[in-house]
Amino acid sequence: MRGMLAGFLLLLSGLSAALAAGPLTYDLKPVRIARDTYVFVGTTEHFSRANGGNILNPGFIVTEDGVVVIQTGPSRRFGEEMRAAIRKVTPQPIRIVYVSNLHPDYWLGNQAFADVPIAALPGTIAGIQAEGKAITENMYRLVGDWMRGTEPVAPTQPVYGSTVVYGSHRLRLIPLEGHTAADLAILDESTGVLFAGGVVFSDRTPTTPHADVARWLAELDALEALDIHVLVPNHGHIRTDKAAIAQTRDWLTWLDGSLRRAAAEGRDMAELLDMPIPERFAGLGMLRPEFQRSVAHLYPAIERDSLPRALQ
Repeated sequence: MRGMLAGFLLLLSGLSAALAAGPLTYDLKPVRIARDTYVFVGTTEHFSRANGGNILNPGFIVTEDGVVVIQTGPSRRFGEEMRAAIRKVTPQPIRIVYVSNLHPDYWLGNQAFADVPIAALPGTIAGIQAEGKAITENMYRLVGDWMRGTEPVAPTQPVYGSTVVYGSHRLRLIPLEGHTAADLAILDESTGVLFAGGVVFSDRTPTTPHADVARWLAELDALEALDIHVLVPNHGHIRTDKAAIAQTRDWLTWLDGSLRRAAAEGRDMAELLDMPIPERFAGLGMLRPEFQRSVAHLYPAIERDSLPRALQ
């Protein structure tokens, strides 16, 4: 009897704590980074039940022709809170949403914007259509209750490399590849703000689940040639220079070279997980976990490529 009473009291205590904590909220606050341009700054962590998947830097541009939204976040709840926060900044209606790639934090808030066009590169649309259900289920496992009510909604409007105009803002849509098979960067030529999509990380270790490193490095060179005043990376700190491009290139070059050398030496993948990482990368968020994930993502193919070809 005493055990039952103790268990009941423990349950009440847990319920009281949950009620005191209140409903889950991302507490989104837009940060103005340039004329008419705002970003919701995410953490440099990985998805967790503590952050609800809020690890991206989605944003919006207020134009005379309506609001342009760039990424919708990791859940329906995030998208709804994002839209409410935008309404506090401007009464202008949402004109269009752009989604940069198929990773979950870019588009799982799409339900909150289902009444407006949601645009992406054809490769992103195809990727979400093929993998969207599995991606959503995985996010439920990673962040739990934050995902309640979230269903995969793929973009429906394909876009290509072009320049579009909304009010006084000229947006250059830049199709890229490397981080995934299709990455959309957006340069506002009117303000010099680059939303770099998935291709640039800033003080955060790059992620590689869909990466082609050689193509990715080539795209970084293309971005570095642009006239950029403010750089919004997909993850990490917003910059007023191009240092994050060089930082991302440095990491990818070291990572690819190290894995290829290890494969040439015949080293087993398990040996690499704790290998030393140069001190210059010590400031990157999620350094060791993302390195280990990249080993798992990239090393099997590199290892296969290093094997001697059988004579025909």
